[in-house]
Amino acid sequence: MSTSENARYVRLRVDLMLEITDKGALTGAALERIAEDELIPEEERTHAAASVREDEAEALAYLVDPFELVSEVPGVELVTASWSSEQAEYDPDAEEWDLDEEDGGEGDGYPGDGWRP
Repeated sequence: MSTSENARYVRLRVDLMLEITDKGALTGAALERIAEDELIPEEERTHAAASVREDEAEALAYLVDPFELVSEVPGVELVTASWSSEQAEYDPDAEEWDLDEEDGGEGDGYPGDGWRP
């Protein structure tokens, strides 16, 4: 692939730290999404619901859709996306969480800065 062909593709990285303020609301919304999703096979639906009830990170992963982030942006088409959610330790005073620093690319010290296909 030539450099000009590569220039058509852009990787957008977003790193968010979220505080769960209402586990019941989050879990309920995720369970509702799972129940309404006709593409999830029934046997997988039961497993997904159990995972969501046990882990807020799993619930969040069912509710976040990268397509929704860019679907209204003119001139772009989402080619592929990957996302994950996990429990994390957070200290707002720690230097590693200072997001005001200039982005130095991969390995710049941002938690979770590795891209996962």
